[in-house]
Amino acid sequence: MAANLNQLDRRRFLRGSGAALALPLFHSSLPLTAASPDRQTNPKRLACIYFPDGVPMPLREDPAYQDWSWFPHGAGTEFTFTKCTEVFQPLREDLTVLSGFSHPEARRVHGHRNADQFLTAAKIRRQGAYQNSISLDQVYAEHIGDQTRYSSLVMSTDGGTGTPRAAQTLSFNRSGRAIPAEQSPKKVFDMLFVKSDENAARRLAKSESALDEMLADARDLREILAVDDKRRFDEYLDSVREAEIRVQKARQWVKRPLPSVDRAKMEADISPESPRLYVQTMLDMIYLAFKTDSTRVATYQIGRENGAGVSDRLARAVGFNLAHQLTHNTKNPGGWKNLGMYCRFLNEEFARFTTRLKETPEPAGTGSMLDNTLLLFGSASSAFHLSRNYPLVLAGGRNLGFKHGRYLNYAGPNPMGGAWLGGKEPYQKEINHDDQPLTRVFVTMLQQLGMETDSFAGATGNFPELLG
Repeated sequence: MAANLNQLDRRRFLRGSGAALALPLFHSSLPLTAASPDRQTNPKRLACIYFPDGVPMPLREDPAYQDWSWFPHGAGTEFTFTKCTEVFQPLREDLTVLSGFSHPEARRVHGHRNADQFLTAAKIRRQGAYQNSISLDQVYAEHIGDQTRYSSLVMSTDGGTGTPRAAQTLSFNRSGRAIPAEQSPKKVFDMLFVKSDENAARRLAKSESALDEMLADARDLREILAVDDKRRFDEYLDSVREAEIRVQKARQWVKRPLPSVDRAKMEADISPESPRLYVQTMLDMIYLAFKTDSTRVATYQIGRENGAGVSDRLARAVGFNLAHQLTHNTKNPGGWKNLGMYCRFLNEEFARFTTRLKETPEPAGTGSMLDNTLLLFGSASSAFHLSRNYPLVLAGGRNLGFKHGRYLNYAGPNPMGGAWLGGKEPYQKEINHDDQPLTRVFVTMLQQLGMETDSFAGATGNFPELLG
């Protein structure tokens, strides 16, 4: 007979020879009030995922428009995905595509500076004193962070903070100071799940599984779990072991230094599959952190702007050398398709991550993990360096009141696009259509996550069209 685990500390660890592995959430370990079917007791999570450099936006008269435009064709519930975004089709009822949103203070800013502002909406100019403000994730982390082991998880492919106007992190604290992002999935894994003494660290360094020393403890614990929790526990151990294997493989790629030798030789030495594995592993870290309730807030900056850093080499996942160069080559034959194939790769990995949340029952509540998790995926550029009409996907949050299965297009009938052929760049041209303030979406997100607020970054108003 399963024991009542209401007194079990949800931050308990499996222990073995100096190492400790965090436990997942168990339905039977929560207080009875938290285990009720009331959806308001479900954990509420937020993850924001950013990619740089914008998306393909061929003009309507361009033959590439039909297949490789990032934005869908149509509007409302009557829309079709292109080859660039068709990977979202199985998730159609779980996401909303947004067009015609941007931050007013960033619309005249060169797109290479947009990562700094994506989650803050701050006024950051090309020159002069640099001052940012608190990011969306950290606003929510201040509200919810004391309920979990970590207030937030901050990650990026390039790591650290970058430099002012060239951020390598999406997250900024209350004073506008950049929060360093972690780039090593191994370090994220160890931070979230493994505490070790010197001996345990040496064993992990030899690629021995952190789980092997803990299986006896795990078997003892499993005996007192309820039937549903036994299944959750077994799935969790499998997930951790799978992630550990991925981490061991992926860290071989991310640890490679930036090229200081012949570029052709460097590229030949690195497997083209490594970038995909790396992105998958980083997203797996968010999944496991959420599943174990180690945190309810996460950010991941897939790449920094301007083609700098290790992240620019992620394009090799689909057979290209450098990601940023694809945006400059859209004027060449096949250029839109090439950029579209890279964006499709990013979309595939976001869809895979979203699907995994959808297929996982909420460990300690109702619905799926996706139903209780709000995902923001996108960029702060659309066409070449254009800081308007951000390409955005809002997914999940069904139990938070969000209604999906729509393409909400506020960009107007002829959004700026096309290849840059020289002269003024798109961001320098006259604004002929006012976007919706993205802060209204942010306010709605925070409200549905349980915060009492009607403003973000000094801008008031929400966007109830997102709700059911």
